[in-house]
Amino acid sequence: METELERIAEKARSDTKLQFTSLAHHITRERVWKNLNKIPNNSASGVDGQSVPEAKEEFRAWIEPMLQSIHRKGYKAPAIRRVYIPKPGKQEKRPLGVPCVTDRALQRSASQVLSAIYEQDFLACSFGGRPGVGAHNALATLHETISGKKVSWVLEADLKNFFGSLDHGWLLRFVEYRVGDPRIISLIRRWLKAGILEDGEVHPNQEGTPQGGSISVLLSNLYLHYVLDLWFECKVKPRLRGEAYLVRYVDDFVVCFQYKTDALRFQNVLRRRLEKFSLTLEPSKTKLVEFGRFAQQHAEKHGRKRPETIYFLGFTLYCTHNQKGNFKVGLRTEKSRLSRSLSNLQDLMRRMRHLLVREQVQNLNRVLRGHYAYYGVAGNLRALQKVHHATERYWRKMLSSRSRKGKVTWENFQKLKERYPLQKPKLVLPYRELQALAVL
Repeated sequence: METELERIAEKARSDTKLQFTSLAHHITRERVWKNLNKIPNNSASGVDGQSVPEAKEEFRAWIEPMLQSIHRKGYKAPAIRRVYIPKPGKQEKRPLGVPCVTDRALQRSASQVLSAIYEQDFLACSFGGRPGVGAHNALATLHETISGKKVSWVLEADLKNFFGSLDHGWLLRFVEYRVGDPRIISLIRRWLKAGILEDGEVHPNQEGTPQGGSISVLLSNLYLHYVLDLWFECKVKPRLRGEAYLVRYVDDFVVCFQYKTDALRFQNVLRRRLEKFSLTLEPSKTKLVEFGRFAQQHAEKHGRKRPETIYFLGFTLYCTHNQKGNFKVGLRTEKSRLSRSLSNLQDLMRRMRHLLVREQVQNLNRVLRGHYAYYGVAGNLRALQKVHHATERYWRKMLSSRSRKGKVTWENFQKLKERYPLQKPKLVLPYRELQALAVL
């Protein structure tokens, strides 16, 4: 199966204008089964209530009718069950679509086939929802761009309700640049038009693509590839006076400029460009900041102690200097993300306060390891230590609240930690490792 995808990728790479007219036969019984087995057994079910184990057990009954319906362009995409999850550091919640298990396996299979084509087209500035390039790559690329390039101004941008605003007409036109198989186009159209189940009612979907399905991630990257990435590289940069760089992670993006005049011109044309494709900037998350090796000097001239900071993927980026006094970009956990992490840890400790201490520490270490794995980047050790110390303090408080002997003393708590140690803070990505992840 992988050899087939490699052949598709090679064709797409060698001929950038080639339109693929026969792709549906690559969505096979074997590929769907393989992707079904990648879905965790405890994953949430969709509108049909079918669990992952049930879908596996009944695979032989549903796979052939599904594949036949694709080939005759009659696949009926099931409605998406909408749930809401908290946004980091905010009261509001993010809508998330939960497809049926069988549809999820099919989406993954179609995404694999289409990714073999589009991964050859996507630019190096695009991160997120792509194989081999994740959040740390995007963060490292922005870090190294500001550190090593001629950057003095940074536009931090975010798109308002991006997933819910995609124009279906434009999206299908973008797909058709490379895909001419009517069966695949029909399948994507049906996914886009699948209803949304919310509060017991199915609502028609006229725009956007619900977050949650793997096909949504691919289609959203494809949309911004044409709307933003290609436009920036081919149309915007050649018209600028100085250097400029784009770093995008799905719908969060940062644009770095050498000159303020270029940044201001880009801001104006960006709004018009996005409006053409039914997109708008989120004003509260969009700002132009003087940022770079001369920002500290200019801030002091204007009576400010330090330059403004920028935010990207849960990190605060700030201007600082190394031991030799040279400019460098500092990284630390964004305050709202840090506060949320501590709140989640406290909630976990309250819920498991009556478990055995061994079980408590296993659960705490699992969460701490996950936190350190993401936020453990160069220069952020202090924020990790803050999480570790706060966890220790609250854990002792929870243990004291259930103890018949009253408050657990620090001496007894230290003995307990020796027997059941908490995961210590660790920088997973020191500077050299972080630097190596940059895509420049």
